[in-house]
Amino acid sequence: MALSEPERPGAGEWVPERPSLPKLREAAPACRGCELWRDATQVVFSAGRAAAPLMLVGEQPGDREDLEGTPFVGPAGGLLADAVDRAGLAREDLYLTNAVKHFRHHIAPRGKRRIHDKPDTVHIEACRPWLLAEIQVVAPQLVVCLGATAGRAVLGRPVRIGAERGRVMDAELGRVLITTHPSSVLRLRGKDGFEDAFTALVADLTVARAELRRPR
Repeated sequence: MALSEPERPGAGEWVPERPSLPKLREAAPACRGCELWRDATQVVFSAGRAAAPLMLVGEQPGDREDLEGTPFVGPAGGLLADAVDRAGLAREDLYLTNAVKHFRHHIAPRGKRRIHDKPDTVHIEACRPWLLAEIQVVAPQLVVCLGATAGRAVLGRPVRIGAERGRVMDAELGRVLITTHPSSVLRLRGKDGFEDAFTALVADLTVARAELRRPR
């Protein structure tokens, strides 16, 4: 199925015409589709194999991901790994990526700590050709959107996590499930509500596992 690219100029000219996963990963570091590459250490593209049945899409790389060049290796990634295990998903069945491939941040007024900044809509739209190409190449049975930014990137519209999470829906590009981003759960650690939020994330991923087992 051909997927429409955003009207706004962005990464499209850097995406290979006949993409494969190795070609996409090779081409991504040259992308200048928006300004975020200037302050990032490197592009953070994806982890996982082509033909993985489940694609998990996050927002953007964090500080540690930017330094290591791999998605979901920071604290939120650790929490996501725990939720994946609790839901009974096999890690080898996962393809991990982000809606935006460079780390958007600012430097703390005092010190050198890099503070996460949420990507704007223009960054999501600029990077969307990469995500669409990944979905075409991997062709997952289900795409799980981790948070509102991922939901907007995948569905091409604003999403409401509370109203739409936890159910599989049909979209232009296939089957999609929306849940919260693990970083929002991580922020509750040590506070009231953490266990409920983590349990809800696991429940959504359990729905994803059931979808993978559904007869085709």
